[in-house]
Parts: sequence; C-alpha cells; structure tokens
Amino acid sequence: MPAHATSSPPADVFDVLSRSRARLHRRATLGDGLSVAHWSNSFDATRYLPAHHTLSLYLHGGHGTYREDAPSERGAPGKLCLMPAGHEVSWVVGTRQTFLHLYFAPELLGPLALRLLDREPREVRLPELNFADDPELVARLARLAALDWDDTGARIAANELGHAALAHVLARHAGRAPRGAIRGGLAPALRRRLADWLQERLAQPVTVGEMAAFCALSETHFAHMFRASFGVAPHEWIVARRIERAATLLRARQAPLLDDVARATGHASASHLVRRFKAAWGMTPGQYRAAQARATRHAP
Repeated sequence: MPAHATSSPPADVFDVLSRSRARLHRRATLGDGLSVAHWSNSFDATRYLPAHHTLSLYLHGGHGTYREDAPSERGAPGKLCLMPAGHEVSWVVGTRQTFLHLYFAPELLGPLALRLLDREPREVRLPELNFADDPELVARLARLAALDWDDTGARIAANELGHAALAHVLARHAGRAPRGAIRGGLAPALRRRLADWLQERLAQPVTVGEMAAFCALSETHFAHMFRASFGVAPHEWIVARRIERAATLLRARQAPLLDDVARATGHASASHLVRRFKAAWGMTPGQYRAAQARATRHAP
C-alpha cells in the first residue's frame, strides 16, 4: 500500500524524495542553476512545495502513478510533468517506476525569457504539466538521461541539453501573466539599452550608482525596478553574465590564458574566476576547457 502523506509542511522535490521510499541512482550539478537526478520509486506517496521548478520524464513504468487531485490521469514511459516552484502537489506512486528530474532555479528563467521572448520574468507563467506528450522535449531529456554525468564533457553536453529543454518549455508551454498584474519595472526600451550597456562593460567594475545614473533613477528605486524587470538583483545578473562570457572565451579554439579570461570578464584574479566558475558549473575552467578540447578533437 502507498505510504500515507504526513501532516508536516511540504518541502522541495529532491528533499522529499530523499526521505521517501525513492532510490536515488545518480545526480549531478550541471551549472547555471541546473541540476539533474535519476530516481526510482514504488508504492509511495509524496507531497511537494517546490522551491525550484522541476521537469520530470518517466523512463520506465508509472502506469499506477497519479496526482491526488487528478486520479484519472496516469503516468507512462515518455510522459512529462512540470512542477513549477511554489505549486503544492501530492502524488500517489504505484508499481516501480524510474524517472529523470531536471531541476532549475526560478531565477534561471529571467535571462531566457528576456533573450528568447523579450518578456520580463514576471510576465512569464510556467504551467503545471501533468503526464503531457511532447516528443521533442522527451527526446532532449532522454538524451540527457543517457549521458555519463560523471564525465566533465558529458556534463557540458547535459548543460546544453538542459538549456535547450528550458528554451523549449518557454517557447511551447509558458503563458503570459495577466496584463493588469504587471506594474513597475523598467520600460522595455530602457531595459534593453541597460542590458546592452552592461554587456559592453562586463570587463569593468560597475556600481549600482552608475547603473542607476544610466537609468536616471535613485539607487534604491533602481535596485527595485531592476529586480522587477530582470528577476534578480543587479549584482547577480552581472555575475551570471560574466560566467557566460568566460565560458564563451574558454570554448574558443585559441582560448586565452586564464588570467586573460579573468581580466576580460571583470574578475579580480584567476583564482576569483575559478571559484565563481566552479560554483556555477561544478568544474574548474581548466576542466571545462579540457572537456571542450576533447569534444572538438572527436567531432566529425
């Protein structure tokens, strides 16, 4: 029989599964706020209140699994579920199933929404998907599941597949927030000019005061408006863009020395870049560059 859900407050997906009957087969941090896990479970009951968005692909089984609020809909291999952050959901798990989870931080959607849809993060609403069919997305997640996540090169490929999956979710499944619910924030044209201005200055120290002056706002008002429009604080956005720029430079065929990459991306030193890069990617810049070089050598 399924275990009964407790009366304690629901928790994040990975934490709940770690305390349940579920078995964790492997997990990996993919960088850029992405992580992945391969699970199996059977005859269980779980209740989540996710802090992260969770995209789930059933690999095997799932025929006896359902949401408590939708018992007529059942899982199956190749079915997809999306559990947005902050949406509480309870599941009943039947016979043995294996599944892939792709976890992504809510703030990861901001840059993607701006780049792909030219929408602010608060304009985008991720829906709950319950045993959905989407062959293109399934194919990407199946390729992700087949990779050896312990290999640095495979983790880079997994990161790319994770980003592709998120872009697909935004393009195909995300909806718009009600127009009247969006208030404040930077005007779209100013938001674009600011983003371009910051991209051109990633190698330089940039203060909140300088950004506020660019927008002709007080520092306090600017910080509030920036978060409303970009989904993160100014320094968080800049740190993420600097790491993206560093990864681009490290992928170059004639990659510059690490000290040069650090200077080009606004890091105080090579060691500072190494710490930030490893926190974001789960590997050092040297490991990232070596994996890219191996991939290039073996490319057809």
